Amino acid sequence: MKHHWVLEIWGDYACFTRPEMKVERVSYDIITPSAARGIFEAILWKPAIRWHILKIDVLKPIKKISVRRNELDRLVSAPTQMHLNNERFDSLGIYIEDTKRQQRASLILKDVAYRIYAWFELLPEKSDSNNIEEDSAKYAAMFARRASQGQCFHRPYLGCREFSCHFRLVHSDEDLSPPINESKEFGWMLYDLDYSNLDNIQPEFFFATMNQGSIITDRKIVEVIQ
Repeated sequence: MKHHWVLEIWGDYACFTRPEMKVERVSYDIITPSAARGIFEAILWKPAIRWHILKIDVLKPIKKISVRRNELDRLVSAPTQMHLNNERFDSLGIYIEDTKRQQRASLILKDVAYRIYAWFELLPEKSDSNNIEEDSAKYAAMFARRASQGQCFHRPYLGCREFSCHFRLVHSDEDLSPPINESKEFGWMLYDLDYSNLDNIQPEFFFATMNQGSIITDRKIVEVIQ
């Protein structure tokens, strides 16, 4: 049983960083399917469901702005085996007061709005019961209630956590505003990450094409390569 949902999301700024840019952040022109999936997961995530993005409508013209931001000069270290064995007790965290910062330029998006179409797949091997239809209806009701009331596990964001976004659930009887009247090829874009092998997580890419303001992201339709 499939339950389809539509969310409208918007925010002042967004940055969906292109992975080939190592130092300076440069955003894709539109939201990536993985970032869109993250917004649905921020509203409702359970081990037994997996979200799939079908289509993205761009509701506002694509505008970019260049800014400079203060960023830390290093990443948080992963725990070593000695930490896991409680043989070392030094902190793995970063204290920003003691860490040098660097100013880096970022090319980000400004004043964005999207309409995202998605559905969730029930994973029977991770479900608590054997009744797939009952579990699917339960999670569908949970998502509808949470999205309608603006509830979320954590604040959804547009690429970077400092760029939080607003969202609302679109009902089936609404008259929807049309997306922007523009068609464009964005080239190869990050689709998602393949977690089938946790020891070797691989990125997936697809050729993104916008037709009259809409981008089809259904895995069965788009060409996805690793």
